[in-house]
Amino acid sequence: MAEAFTAGVKPGGLTDDTQIRILLCYLIKTAGPLTRDTLQGALLQEQLVNYFEFADALAEVQKQGLVTCTDEQYSITDKGASVASTLAHDLPRTVRESAIRAVMQIQSWRHKAASNRAHVEEKNGKYVVWCNIGDLGSDVFQLQLTMPDKLTAEMTKNMFIAHGSDIYSKLMDMLTQPGT
Repeated sequence: MAEAFTAGVKPGGLTDDTQIRILLCYLIKTAGPLTRDTLQGALLQEQLVNYFEFADALAEVQKQGLVTCTDEQYSITDKGASVASTLAHDLPRTVRESAIRAVMQIQSWRHKAASNRAHVEEKNGKYVVWCNIGDLGSDVFQLQLTMPDKLTAEMTKNMFIAHGSDIYSKLMDMLTQPGT
């Protein structure tokens, strides 16, 4: 059975609390300010750290004055920036790159989700995916799709959030190009 501090961490991930604190400082300095959800999602999705070690390390960097939390956003302090600059290269390059890439993916997803919205409704055993693209406070595109099961509906919802703008662009191109 895996020990509690290594459970969920892939080989090459971090199990040392000092390294996890350094990684948090590095991420917040490089891509910050960041929410706890973004940090947690990125590091756990990539299996770079264990949840409990992550939670302890985040509390510790805040307690040590390396980061501050305002309006649920973690920002780096001068002391934390110094730690990140001095010690980040002690972390494996693959860990740093993987963590930054995951943070950027989550931030991109959240940005797209702000304008490309979708939700699933169940009606009489059928799953309807409602897709909308908003701009300047109103919807510019709406699409309703019926899916055979919940899993397919959820997958469709997520794909629309990720690619709705591309779908809209291609549809507009097809509808506005002169016929041949």
